[in-house]
Amino acid sequence: MRDSSKPPQIEGLTLRQEGPGELVVRLAGDLNAAVVARLWEPALARVRAGGLTSLRLELDGAGYVDGAGLALLVKLHTEGQAAGIKVDMLGLPPRYRHLLDLAMRAEAPDAETAPAQRSPKGFLDGEFGFILRDLRELVCFVGESAGVLYGSFRHPRGVRWKDVIHQATAVGVESLPILLLIGFLMGLIMSFQSVITLQRFGGEIYVPNMLGLVMFREMGPLVTAILLAARSGSAFAAEIGTMHVNEELDALTTMGISPVRFLVGPRILASLVVVPVMTLFFNFASLVGGALVMLSIGFPLVTFTSRVFANVKATDLTGSLIKILVFSLLVAGVSCLKGLRTGGGASAVGRSTTGAVVSGLILITVADGLFAVLFYYFKF
Repeated sequence: MRDSSKPPQIEGLTLRQEGPGELVVRLAGDLNAAVVARLWEPALARVRAGGLTSLRLELDGAGYVDGAGLALLVKLHTEGQAAGIKVDMLGLPPRYRHLLDLAMRAEAPDAETAPAQRSPKGFLDGEFGFILRDLRELVCFVGESAGVLYGSFRHPRGVRWKDVIHQATAVGVESLPILLLIGFLMGLIMSFQSVITLQRFGGEIYVPNMLGLVMFREMGPLVTAILLAARSGSAFAAEIGTMHVNEELDALTTMGISPVRFLVGPRILASLVVVPVMTLFFNFASLVGGALVMLSIGFPLVTFTSRVFANVKATDLTGSLIKILVFSLLVAGVSCLKGLRTGGGASAVGRSTTGAVVSGLILITVADGLFAVLFYYFKF
């Protein structure tokens, strides 16, 4: 006959009585859905039997733990605590500890939120606290993004280059036609307006000088950055915001994947690589528009090109590239941040998209003003 005093031994589950009211549950092997389905009832039945004061879960022999395994651990913990049993979990692999803590908080949200709701409203719970939390999130995002970029430059093989190429195509190649059109029209319009004014003084020859300086030093990076904010920045915020609303970002976090590394990194890298090239195309298109105007009033093409190359220096091109690198970093970063902070509701994605464009334009304007002051004082 079978000895009923001994608990049943099941593969992957060992129940051991170490003292009066002390039960040790040892889980070994992979805790996946198939194994947990076999262990669930025997493990819970012993906890529900009563007469226990201490429950120790030994998990150092556990291998792969999926959602079913975490559910079993949470169930043993909650039922043990509900019965007044002291529950200890030992040996859980570190990569699963964070996921288990998340599952524990999701299982009993009222216990954590109720004291906070009953507590009196403090100084940090008002508008000042909201600003501090926003600032903290911003600092964390900037730090994590900087870490991702540093890791990408230090270990290029770890970058998901397929995603970077896909984003570079969306940011650069697909926006190139409208960029060339705007550049051509702006060069054409500015040259016509300048010719009308300078003809009074016989100074039409200075139109190429003005056009080269204005486009290379100011309008080229500024208009390209505005187009990036309006077209690609809004797309970044909408894509990531939609993923947030659909809880795809929560799924990435649950799997141990950083959304900043997985989603933000490729978009910022693509912007940093493609946008300077877009600026060069914009400058070229604007010069074509200006050359067309100069040809129409009787100046040969060689005169136009010689005046442009004689007046535009290498420092002008360098300053333009430095500007657009900073602009692209600001626009891509703030757009992805707005997408990550998308709230709930049908209009959340629209608000994030609008906020990304507005914030991008404000940052571009502020940064451009700072560059103007710096270039003036450093004679750049």
